[in-house]
Amino acid sequence: MKIAILGYGKMGKTVEKIAQNRQHEIVFKTSEKLDIEKLKSAEVAIDFSTPEAAFENITTCLKYNIPVISGTTGWLDKFEKTKNICRDHKGRFLYASNFSIGVNIFFEVNAYLAEMMANMDSYNVNLKEIHHLEKKDAPSGTAISLAEQIIDKTRFTNWNYPPKQDNNSIPIEAERKAGIFGIHEITYESEIDKININHEAKSRDGFAFGAVVAAEWIINQDEGVYEMKNVLQNKNKND
Repeated sequence: MKIAILGYGKMGKTVEKIAQNRQHEIVFKTSEKLDIEKLKSAEVAIDFSTPEAAFENITTCLKYNIPVISGTTGWLDKFEKTKNICRDHKGRFLYASNFSIGVNIFFEVNAYLAEMMANMDSYNVNLKEIHHLEKKDAPSGTAISLAEQIIDKTRFTNWNYPPKQDNNSIPIEAERKAGIFGIHEITYESEIDKININHEAKSRDGFAFGAVVAAEWIINQDEGVYEMKNVLQNKNKND
């Protein structure tokens, strides 16, 4: 598989390592303006760029019929527009706030727990995330996805950041510390007890591995806008 890496920072370099280990070829990598001719030599693009660059990167790929995977967060005010562009060009696009296989299992656990807690009005919920100092957006896209899952299943109607006490919203705490690849923690607490679930990433490899697996998957799909859940549902358990 011939891959273009859009955003050649720490994540892009990790994607390169994982992709080459899986016998794929990197035909284009950049953190600058797109070189269209080099981009067109790719069978699929993986975008881990910046919030400022993501929309142009993704939509350019779609216009040239290059399937694109994006894990860039902080640009989702243009997400609906991107989906429309994908449909207009009959493209293939997959966005995930987090490509880690473990985190996507954590999403499933979070949704299941939220459904169980739906009628437990004595519990308040709190969400906390910790990332490395270089992470630009706060709260993380993963934290927002987790909060939205809980909102979908429970009495809570929104989330807030910086965190504040509000019976109808989920407060999200965000910390930045050196050497932290990603910690997400959800706590339900009442006057009598506390329930806690969490996920901690040990390196960037899990995110990069999931992105490469998603790229391998999407090139064999029909046109459409996909989620990581689609990849996991179709992934052979022995792979």
